[in-house]
Amino acid sequence: MKREVLKSDLEKLYTSNDMVKAGCGGCAGCHDCCCEMGESVILDPLDIHRICAGLKTDFNSLLQSSVELNAVDGLILPNLKMAGEEERCAFLNGEGRCSIHPFRPGVCRLFPLGRYYTEGGFRYFLQQQECPVQPKTKVKVSRWVDTPELKKYEAYVLDWHNFQEEAQELLRAQGDEQLAKDFNVHLLQTFYISPYTEGDFYDQFKQRMLQMRRLMKILCR
Repeated sequence: MKREVLKSDLEKLYTSNDMVKAGCGGCAGCHDCCCEMGESVILDPLDIHRICAGLKTDFNSLLQSSVELNAVDGLILPNLKMAGEEERCAFLNGEGRCSIHPFRPGVCRLFPLGRYYTEGGFRYFLQQQECPVQPKTKVKVSRWVDTPELKKYEAYVLDWHNFQEEAQELLRAQGDEQLAKDFNVHLLQTFYISPYTEGDFYDQFKQRMLQMRRLMKILCR
């Protein structure tokens, strides 16, 4: 999903080795960023794999409680469900704390940082108006993102981003509703519904990506 970004937020871009003023004291007493997010917290395949592994459940079970499916520029993708009058993330507990914090989604790990994609890669930027907690403390971007094998993760994030853009463009060019429906069924089955094993996630993801790219080539004929 492409989001509107303040021009002022892009005046400084960061790599994973840079320091950035994003620290918020562990969000003590605050969960503003976990409420009223609508359908914007979109989950990628690794997010779903982490949550399913952490909760010892499966994707279909998540759809019954905390995740929903919505169209994102022509693709059907899962997002965190907001619930109740306060429109709270379904994973917030009674104390307003994240109940899946050790295996929270990538967007949640990143906030209040964002990713700005350029040709061939991406940089991080600070969304300066998004988090009310002040003052912010400096923290290294890699530590803030808090993801093992960060270089592998960043390569995966870029690959997933590029795939989505290519798929969206393909479906727009084809202009066939039934084809789009069938493609999205394959996408969900390949990347989300079929469980990943305990082996290396990134290797499994690459194999599934090859399957989807073969399908895209067939559709382009």
